[in-house]
Amino acid sequence: ACEKSGLAGVELRTEHRHAVEPALSKSERAAVKNRFESSSVELIGYGSNAQFHESDPDKVKANVELAKQYIQLMHDCGGSGVKVKPNGFPKDVPRQQTIEQIGNALNEIAEYGQQYGQQIRVEVHGSGTCELPVMKAIFDVATHPNVAICWNSNAEDLKGEGLEHNFNLVKGRFGATVHVRELTLADYPYDQLFRLFKDVGYAGWILLEARTEPSDRIAAMIEQRQAFEK
Repeated sequence: ACEKSGLAGVELRTEHRHAVEPALSKSERAAVKNRFESSSVELIGYGSNAQFHESDPDKVKANVELAKQYIQLMHDCGGSGVKVKPNGFPKDVPRQQTIEQIGNALNEIAEYGQQYGQQIRVEVHGSGTCELPVMKAIFDVATHPNVAICWNSNAEDLKGEGLEHNFNLVKGRFGATVHVRELTLADYPYDQLFRLFKDVGYAGWILLEARTEPSDRIAAMIEQRQAFEK
């Protein structure tokens, strides 16, 4: 579908129909790598559900180990990074404590990912944690050079002092991936966002994380590519 629509890369996603998961054998991982290498489409990386905000230390540790499995998976399949996320603030835990916990976990997996050539891409995600001042606070702790922000084009980006102010809070920490929704919907100022990315010389991927389910997906993908080019 990406080949037919002229989209140049894909971020595989866990628990979706891509079926690329840590359970794949060595030969199965090689097959994924070969499939991309024989295609015009680049394997950009992996969208995982690893999250580090929970109040239970054992769950945090389990998610760190899960992220490491995804790092190994993408290394074997030929990708360049793994997307992880904060996913909210637990009740009855001070926010700053959760922020520091997330940041420290990110530093650990960033160090691990560096050994495998995998960038750690933190999606701006979760109730409360998706607000850009909070993401900045997390990245004040997550100082490892191999951990970066994946802008996610959320409505919260426009809160407070607005898009440009929030963009500037984190513009020094962007990674190789940015998520956008359908560019043909007038629910987000993409013209302004793209100007901001152009102004900072952004050279990563703009990834379409679509929410609709059109009957002709390839036609819809072509429409989105043309909207992006315009």
